[in-house]
Amino acid sequence: MKILISNDDGIFAPGVEALVNVLGHLGEVCVVCPDREQSGVSHSITLRYPIKATPLNIFPANISAWAVNGTPADCVKMGIEVLMKEKPDIVFSGINLGPNIGRDVFYSGTIACAVEATLYGIPAVSMSLAAFDGREINYQNVQQLVYEISEIIVRNAIPKDFFLNVNLPYTTRECCRGVKVAPLDLSVSRYQYVGMNDPYGNVYYWLKDNYQQLDELTKGSDFIHLKDGYVTITPVQIGKNGKRRMDQMSQWFKEFNRSKEAFIHENR
Repeated sequence: MKILISNDDGIFAPGVEALVNVLGHLGEVCVVCPDREQSGVSHSITLRYPIKATPLNIFPANISAWAVNGTPADCVKMGIEVLMKEKPDIVFSGINLGPNIGRDVFYSGTIACAVEATLYGIPAVSMSLAAFDGREINYQNVQQLVYEISEIIVRNAIPKDFFLNVNLPYTTRECCRGVKVAPLDLSVSRYQYVGMNDPYGNVYYWLKDNYQQLDELTKGSDFIHLKDGYVTITPVQIGKNGKRRMDQMSQWFKEFNRSKEAFIHENR
């Protein structure tokens, strides 16, 4: 099995090293990551600047690795289209420092890696850790849990047009309460602007992450299960057009189109 690993925390992030250590037991690993942190860039790609992929020897000798001066989505595109001799069988993104739940799927570069792979028809998994201070995290504590979850995933077929958003509690395999397949709680506004004054009296704003202060969460959602010590997995579908809704919306413009057709017919 050929596995492509990417992330948005940068190629030197300890989370990607932990994922390499785990997935190296499940297949042939290739790493293509940004050369610096790219958190919160969502699914942006680089259009007006050249992209460079620099090979690095920072992992075991049997693992190819490149640092790309672009976004997470750039990295997955480069890995699939340019750097890997054959397309990967699956793409893993992470392990991200901090959870990606609820509305985070629209902001996260970690998620963007998985989405980009899915657009190529390649199964994909984004993996994040519910911890925030990288100085206090020992990734060896979660590696066995990551291995077992990843092994189950690669043994099964991810449905077409879906990717899996996996969030891990910061705990050992023994202390983890289990796995919950849970929906995204899009009602939670996790990030909020906080106003501050500079020395000259001007107001500026900073996004504050309120994750650790959130309460009154929706029962059964990804937020509450993760806080309760479960691994949460959300299958996220992309690319579905929704034909029924499209047909309904077409009725909105029925009279408009009829008048345009009549006008064109009269002026031929």
